[in-house]
Amino acid sequence: MQPSSPGGLQAWERGAILVALCLHGWLIWSVLALPEVPRFGFALALSSMLWVVVLICWIENLFVNLEVILPVGLGLAALCVPLAAWFPGRIPATTALEFRVHLLLVILAYGVLAAAMLYALLMALLEHLLHRTTRKQRTAQAPGAMLSGPLANLPPLLALESRLFALIAIGFALLTLTLATGMSLSESLFGRALRFNHETLFAIVSWIVFAVLLAGRHLYGWRGRVATRWVLTGFIMVVLAGIGSRFVLEVILGRS
Repeated sequence: MQPSSPGGLQAWERGAILVALCLHGWLIWSVLALPEVPRFGFALALSSMLWVVVLICWIENLFVNLEVILPVGLGLAALCVPLAAWFPGRIPATTALEFRVHLLLVILAYGVLAAAMLYALLMALLEHLLHRTTRKQRTAQAPGAMLSGPLANLPPLLALESRLFALIAIGFALLTLTLATGMSLSESLFGRALRFNHETLFAIVSWIVFAVLLAGRHLYGWRGRVATRWVLTGFIMVVLAGIGSRFVLEVILGRS
């Protein structure tokens, strides 16, 4: 049977994933938006981030065949959904609208950059598999011309690279807004825009990493392994700034 669209998935598969996305999204909404006093921790941050990843992959698969990434996002999201019940997180210092907007931006930024990380890893894998081909073949020829299985129907590396940097640009914009709203929130709560702790440090470093990557792409045409290393470094900093910090507080130190 032929796929129903360029993305390679059958219509019923798209529908089933969409239903799962809606249910997962409702669970997140019911915890973060509906209660007067929400709780937020590393488990919910991780679950929300992966929800955004699956949503991006689902939308992307409407246009190109990237179904090799989608199962990874789905599997990770399914594993993380129950974590929020076991680790409900902490009650925030404020429940004002400003905090909720900041939280939404955090989730979106994390999710978009996580999707970019998956793109970068996929491209690194393809580069490794195609390392014996010429530069022209690696960048302009569809990987499916030389690969088999789930990787055979992938778009050309240039198309993947274009989508990767589009995600990085969007994620960087969201990360910038996250830092700006975080500074505003800190000013209103603590009387100063920046509190120099490990969360602030990792957040600023992650912003610098992605800024340098985008500048390097624009000025020097960075791509391939260089871009992959910067994407992974930036994403690790993002995770350490948010999810990692909350994991240490909630699980290792046992602070609610």
